[in-house]
Amino acid sequence: MAEIGLRTKMLVRDIMSSPVVTIDEDETSNKAAVSMEKNNLGAVIVTNKAGKSIGIITERDLVLRVIAKNLKPDTIKGKEIMTTPLVTIEPEATISDAARRMTRLDIRRLGVIYKGNLLGIISSKDILGVMPELIETMVEKSRIEGAAQTEEDEEVPMSGYCDRCSAYNENLKERNGQNICEECRVEFEEEK
Repeated sequence: MAEIGLRTKMLVRDIMSSPVVTIDEDETSNKAAVSMEKNNLGAVIVTNKAGKSIGIITERDLVLRVIAKNLKPDTIKGKEIMTTPLVTIEPEATISDAARRMTRLDIRRLGVIYKGNLLGIISSKDILGVMPELIETMVEKSRIEGAAQTEEDEEVPMSGYCDRCSAYNENLKERNGQNICEECRVEFEEEK
């Protein structure tokens, strides 16, 4: 597909949200909550006086660090409850890289940084939103590659559960739309 100018990988820049909603580190936690509600977001980025991103306040941060401790939201500053440092990724990274980083660090959002500047934010929800299209692309790519194979190509076995006997097998092959094991293939041939 690269020969005809199509990119085969989706990049962070393709699905990130931009511009990013930010609050100053000295703003109160209730201002962060109001900003999230106003913009229909689950997080805001916290910036310092120089405008550089230094952390993130998520709905979870508000619940665990303000509400669960019965603190007054209008007295707690953003810098007191933010998660820091802001974990980031480059816009040219693949969404697979972003998903792996989120999973490894057990987080749901990454700041997108280019040359030291915050360009956007990518969330696990953003990634999940494009999954159907990615799956369709993979299926189409597989069809294209499969059509290019000749009939002389040997059938490649698969691993999984047999559709007839439900036993796990490392040597499944497709017969009449079912993935079946060697024993069931023999029985299937005898039935014909």
